[in-house]
Amino acid sequence: MSSKFVLLRIRVAGRRPRLAMADDGTIGLTWLIAQWPDDEAEPVKYWLSNLPDDTHPATLVRLAKIRWRIEHDYRELKTGLGLDHFEGRSFTGWHRHVTLVTAAHLFITTLRQDPKADAPA
Repeated sequence: MSSKFVLLRIRVAGRRPRLAMADDGTIGLTWLIAQWPDDEAEPVKYWLSNLPDDTHPATLVRLAKIRWRIEHDYRELKTGLGLDHFEGRSFTGWHRHVTLVTAAHLFITTLRQDPKADAPA
């Protein structure tokens, strides 16, 4: 499946400007990224980005599409590795738990990079 991407600089309507307000009091420009598959009549996915004006279009598309990987890894951290299983009361305990879960995720990701490697005895 191939797609075209439309990239526009827009001002988001219906938003109260906080940090994104320009010196003249207007809302700053935001990237609107739309994915338009070749076999569709109109775009099917949309993203907003506050990256700078000079960001390369390929970078915008790559970062928008990487969201799936981030959500997949987060779900794996929670369900497969127990990120959401901590029931302690201290920050130190929580920090140790998150550190171990993150190390386990790194280990699994490293194994996926080379699945045919021989297992140590």
